[in-house]
Formats: sequence, structure tokens, C-alpha cells
Amino acid sequence: MFWNGLMMTGEGNYDEALERFHATGPEFQGWLSNHGPMVIEAMDRRGAGGRIHRWTDDYLDRLEDRPRSLFPIGPDEWRDPLGDPARTGDWIEYFLKEIREQPWSDVVALWWPRLLPGIAAGATHGVIRVGHALRSIREEDTQPRRDEVAHALAYWAARWQPVPVVSAAGQRRPADLDDLIDAIPAIPDQRFGIRFRLRQLGDAAGFAATAAQLARPTQTADVPGALAQVVDAAVAAYPRLAHGNATMLVHAATAPNAVLLALPSLPERLWPDSFDAAWTATAAVVAAYRPAEPAPAPQPRDGADDSWAHDSWERAVADGGEHIVKLADTALSAVECTGDLIGLAAIDTAIRLEA
Repeated sequence: MFWNGLMMTGEGNYDEALERFHATGPEFQGWLSNHGPMVIEAMDRRGAGGRIHRWTDDYLDRLEDRPRSLFPIGPDEWRDPLGDPARTGDWIEYFLKEIREQPWSDVVALWWPRLLPGIAAGATHGVIRVGHALRSIREEDTQPRRDEVAHALAYWAARWQPVPVVSAAGQRRPADLDDLIDAIPAIPDQRFGIRFRLRQLGDAAGFAATAAQLARPTQTADVPGALAQVVDAAVAAYPRLAHGNATMLVHAATAPNAVLLALPSLPERLWPDSFDAAWTATAAVVAAYRPAEPAPAPQPRDGADDSWAHDSWERAVADGGEHIVKLADTALSAVECTGDLIGLAAIDTAIRLEA
């Protein structure tokens, strides 16, 4: 039995902080992602709610005001502004209106398949923010949490960026992913940012063929378990690959984890395509940022007990790095599910490399 901080809340601090973040935009300084709502959800979920406002105070200093709506988006006019960051304010107003006029679950069910092909949006932060928002609103349905679902969907829509989704139709099972992740080939040109890198996936020799070796679950009911194994494998790969780019490779684990968080809020008919998109996101991030050679796999900790996981979470929160906190939340879920302490090595690596 490993330490599990789930279901511990911060007595309203999370909702109050969400309202503060909703006065800000989803990006700052160009197109850096506003991680605030995602981080505070993880903190609230894992018992660090009492530290949410202090963390928020520090983080808000970086952010910019919420963009204004310029040209309202009509219900049948969504295709043209999809993926246009200049329409971010319009997308926020659109989804706030939708969420206030109909059940949030209906809005998500309609928009998830529209947005899923663009899972790379905002360096995968669009889907990550949606995943955290859906986990929180299932726990408690409040107005700030409904608004957060709207803001999260709006960010995904504004930064929508398609990637060639791989149909996972091969022979390898998710439990055998370690070698497959290490075998994903790097894109040829790694000089610039993620949008430049992801555009090369279609031309990357062996990428699609390698990624397609994974076997998609044949039964819809098996998708959550199989996707959890993808997340576990991505967490386990992080200590081996993080020296390629410690920050960006966090998303190889947190993006599929966000899809896993979203599944209970989605109609089951959307689960299989969600699995393919989540695995594609993992493979794409690895291809974009992997080092030439993986580092040796870390040795497991001997004699570890519940306190190791608690201490790892405390170290992540004390560090306060937005990617470190989100990876720690994902890695601890893997540890709690599998008992494999490699997740703690992932947290250690992220802190050491200042992800």
C-alpha cells in the first residue's frame, strides 16, 4: 500500500484560485501556457490545498489579462476559427455561453471528437487542461469548475494543431511498451520549437510504422486499463529520456494521463479513438525531443515504504515548478496503480533537471 493523497481538498481554495485564473489568458509571453489551473487541481487533489493561494500569488505575476472577444463565434461557424489563437477571446466567450446553457457533459461529448485530432494544441496543454478540469468537476460540480471546463476547451480550440494520429493496430501489448518507446525514431531536425518539430512527423522515417506496433484494445471496456499502461510506460521512460529535454518530455506522460482523466466524462464510443490519439501524443513528443541515446534505467529504491511517495510529492510541491508538480501527480498515480517505484525516479529526475 502506497501513500495516496486523493480526495483531500483545500476547503474552497481551489475554486477561489480558479476564479483568479479566469481573469487571465491561457497563454503569456507569446505562447507559453498558463499552467495555473492544472497545477492547483493537482495540489487540491493531493492534499496541498492550503498552499494553493501562495503558489497562485507567485504565478499570477507572470500572466496576462484574459483576451477580449472580438468577433463572436456562431454555433455553425466553428470550423474557420479552429486553431486560430487570435480568436482565443472569442473561443472563451463561446464555451462559457455553451456551458451555461446546457449540461457541461453534453458540451464535452460534442466537442471532444472535434478537438481530438488536434491533440498537439498548445504543446498538448489544451488536452491536459481539459483532463484536469474534468477530473475536478466530477468530484464537485461548482460554477468555477464549469467555467474552467469552458476555458480549457477554449484553449484547446484556439491552439488546435493536428498531428497524424496513428492507428494502434499492431501486435505489442501496452504492458510491453518500454522497448517500443525507446525505439521511436527522432525527427530529423530538432532545432526549433514543438510546432516546427511536430510538422516533421509525416516525413520522419519509421515513426508511423514504429508507433503503429502498439495493439489497440479490442474491447472498449479495456481502453482505460490499456491507456493507464501507456501512462505508466511514459512515466517509466522519463528518467531514461529526460536529458533530451526535461520540460517537454514531461508531456509524453501528462498528455495521455489527461486523456485517461477525461475518459469517465466521455461516451464510451469515443474511448477507442481517444486511446489512439493519446498514444500518438506520447510517441510524437518522444520523437520530437528524445535524446540520441537513452540514459541507463535507474535502480529501484530498496526498502521503500509509504513515506517515499509522500516525500516525493512534498519535494515536488516545495519546488513549485509547474511541470514538476504535474508530472509528480501523474507519476504518483502510476506508483499507486502498479507499485512500481520507477515513478518516484521520474519525480527525482524532473526536480534534478529543473523541468
